[in-house]
Amino acid sequence: MPSGLPLSFDRPLRIAIVGAGPAGFYTAAALLAQAAETRGETAPDLQIDILDRLPTPYGLVRFGVAPDHPKIKEVVRVFERVALDPRVRFLGGVELGGDLSLADLAAHYDQVVVAVGGQSDRRLGLPGEDLAGSHSSTALVAWYSAHPDFLALPVDLSVAAAAVVGAGNVAVDVARILGRNPEDLASTDISDEALARLRTSRIRDVHFIVRRGPVQAKWSPAELKELAHLEGVDLVVDPRELELDPGSEQELIGDPQAQKSMEILRAVAQRGPSGAARRIHLRFLVSPVAIEGDGGRVTGLCVERNRLTGEPGALVASGTGERSTLAVGLVVRAVGYRSLPVAGLPFDDRRAIIPNQRGRVIEDRTGNPLPGLYVAGWIKRGPTGLIGSNKPDGAETAAAMIEDRAGLAPVAAGPIDRLLAERGLRPVDFAGWKRLDRIEVERGRAAGRPRVKFGRVEEMRAALATEPVA
Repeated sequence: MPSGLPLSFDRPLRIAIVGAGPAGFYTAAALLAQAAETRGETAPDLQIDILDRLPTPYGLVRFGVAPDHPKIKEVVRVFERVALDPRVRFLGGVELGGDLSLADLAAHYDQVVVAVGGQSDRRLGLPGEDLAGSHSSTALVAWYSAHPDFLALPVDLSVAAAAVVGAGNVAVDVARILGRNPEDLASTDISDEALARLRTSRIRDVHFIVRRGPVQAKWSPAELKELAHLEGVDLVVDPRELELDPGSEQELIGDPQAQKSMEILRAVAQRGPSGAARRIHLRFLVSPVAIEGDGGRVTGLCVERNRLTGEPGALVASGTGERSTLAVGLVVRAVGYRSLPVAGLPFDDRRAIIPNQRGRVIEDRTGNPLPGLYVAGWIKRGPTGLIGSNKPDGAETAAAMIEDRAGLAPVAAGPIDRLLAERGLRPVDFAGWKRLDRIEVERGRAAGRPRVKFGRVEEMRAALATEPVA
């Protein structure tokens, strides 16, 4: 019997991690590392299956990181080392809630981790939010990243102006992609469809709408600096909107990130516009109140001037009643991701998370842990932090799982493979993904790009059927 397991086990512990994004991989890495520390050796005493509904791993790294930020994507090297560990399998193209139920997983695995991230977006709750030309950043980013679910997103770039609502790094990414010269993106892994559409874009003005002040903005100074130095693009900042109220002045004192951002913004405001053909207008202390339309399409964004009220550290934007309308034909709502319920698990609809204690799923009514069920990532803590924020989060969940080993009883069913075969499911393993990866890179080489992504799942399956195994 492998050491480090409860006495009732005469086989490796079987663990399913649902979601092959950063949260899933960091949790798997922590389980492997902590198992080795517990045992004092590296012989396998657990088997981890990482399931994803798509044939491609890496989740938000593949579909959420801006195409012109390739350095951030290098984290996949860490994830690849995890996937190549003999104790880990990647089962791509297997969907929880479609192909398999939670009960199926619970019957075949001793522990199950749900790490499915934020598949949806927060809504603004405004009139006109569902007009054609109004998109969430979740959808738009997935569209230009070649996510299979969003290839047909009807993004109309024939308009002269767009608005981006939000104050985080995703909002900065969207404003930058919409505002910059598309030829600057021609050497990236942006989707072919998006690149073609951006090359014919008529957008020359992007209005970047921030409801609070510059001190409260959540973007990183590095992202803001990049926006301020885009070639052929003027970042337009009204110096009057950089005048701080006493509460913001106090917040600024203890916030080095905000101090760096203010330095950048003041320098931009001081230099003024250069007359570039494209402009990104950064607007502070304004909130959208309605998306206006005609014939079912966006024609404008009504905004209201705000003032900040409350105590430092908890300043909120309050409308002044002063309103104006921006003539825009595209509105992108970049106000946050939102996780969706998972059938068979409790869900906190207000916080959009699965209730948990240190990663252990807890029952709504009693608050007691549900044995063998865990969460990691955004569905555990909400859509906060950067990719690396999932590392300590995954380690916490893994620690709870290892603590719980003593009370585990082995599930009666064997490995999941027989059930997958009975249902006609053909998971893409990691070797299959590496073949797809190789094809994408080869397709990009001729165009001087890092890769040309597959978009449609059926194209991926067809490529695997014809591509010889290395």
